[in-house]
Amino acid sequence: MEIISVPIVVEEEKIDSRYRLVIATSQRARQLMEGNGPAIQTRYKKATTVALEEFLEGKLEIHTGKDAKQAQRESRRLREEEVRHQALQAKEREITSEISRELSVYVDDTHSKEKAKSDE
Repeated sequence: MEIISVPIVVEEEKIDSRYRLVIATSQRARQLMEGNGPAIQTRYKKATTVALEEFLEGKLEIHTGKDAKQAQRESRRLREEEVRHQALQAKEREITSEISRELSVYVDDTHSKEKAKSDE
């Protein structure tokens, strides 16, 4: 039976409403589309279905209130840190490439000097 055709029963301990379930799984689906891997092994391909299955298996943690705001701030900080790290790596690759290009202009003439000395 497909996960989409099964009626979803929302337990009060896990989540307070179906609307919060929709919001939480859509946010998780966005994370999956941005490249985060699924928390479970699944046969489904669509990010929304994977996110819903993660929730149903208890792998999706949902925060509310102050905890949610703190989790959002932490997530934003981690994303910004990752972006900075990627920018630094790109800059390092650019500098390394530039140095390699500049050094490739110089010719290694040690062999010609040695040959000239041996000819004398």
